[in-house]
Amino acid sequence: MKQSTFNNRYLPYILLSPTFFILVVFLFYPAYETFRLSLFKVHPFTSAEKFAGFYNFGKIFTNADYLQSFVISLVFALAVVLVGLFLSLMIALLLNQNVKGARYYRSFLIWPYALSPAIAGALFNFLFNPANGVINFFTGVKTWLTSGETALLILVMAAVWKNLGYNIVFYLTGLRNVPRDALEAAAIDGAGPVRRFVSITFAFLSPMTFFLLVMNTTYAYFATFGLIDVLTEGGPAGSTNILIYQLYKDFFVNSRIGYAAAESLILFLLVVGITLIQFRTTEKKVHYQ
Repeated sequence: MKQSTFNNRYLPYILLSPTFFILVVFLFYPAYETFRLSLFKVHPFTSAEKFAGFYNFGKIFTNADYLQSFVISLVFALAVVLVGLFLSLMIALLLNQNVKGARYYRSFLIWPYALSPAIAGALFNFLFNPANGVINFFTGVKTWLTSGETALLILVMAAVWKNLGYNIVFYLTGLRNVPRDALEAAAIDGAGPVRRFVSITFAFLSPMTFFLLVMNTTYAYFATFGLIDVLTEGGPAGSTNILIYQLYKDFFVNSRIGYAAAESLILFLLVVGITLIQFRTTEKKVHYQ
């Protein structure tokens, strides 16, 4: 095969320059500014800056509201990841069967992922709104979104439902690559359905599961802002106020620029840390074929 070469040594850099420009303007420069501002006190009206060192970080970890938000975020992310992956895998297994109309079911289940988080939040607000929610009419319960425990539960349900189609698509792709001859050989050897699933099917799905574990963790921490803003606005009493929403309130509502920059940096480091832990622990159990 003939290898392509560039006659002009600068041509590769010219072709890559639009990508470099976008990365610098929309990724590297904002990241640098976030880190820089986290070390300053910034006046909300004059934008005057005063170097404060690690003052903002110390202030964060003595803030009871932030610490509560930190714990709620961990619980929320854990619930979204575990429940979401479990349901997605079970549904994908059903859709992988030779069932009449299976391709229509697949299309319907993928649709929620195409909705924006704000629209998904509006749909669940329509169902559970304390004043005129559809679910309230049938159950007689009007405290779904006004009680802390149930509000967090509804938020987890909405986040799982919103991302369900994304997970199902990947699991269906993985299930198509599970070798039928291995399953048939195991069945001949007397292995039951559960043993075949654990020893063969899930083993082949482990790389896909690990990928989805990382992606769903990122989704739970960063991509659920729209759901919260439309559905609960962090309430009641801060019970659904996860870190990304606390960051929004401190920056856009309270105009605490340096403080919010420090929160943003901590949130980024938290998710990176969780991802590294996943790579150090979970990836050891991944079987690449």
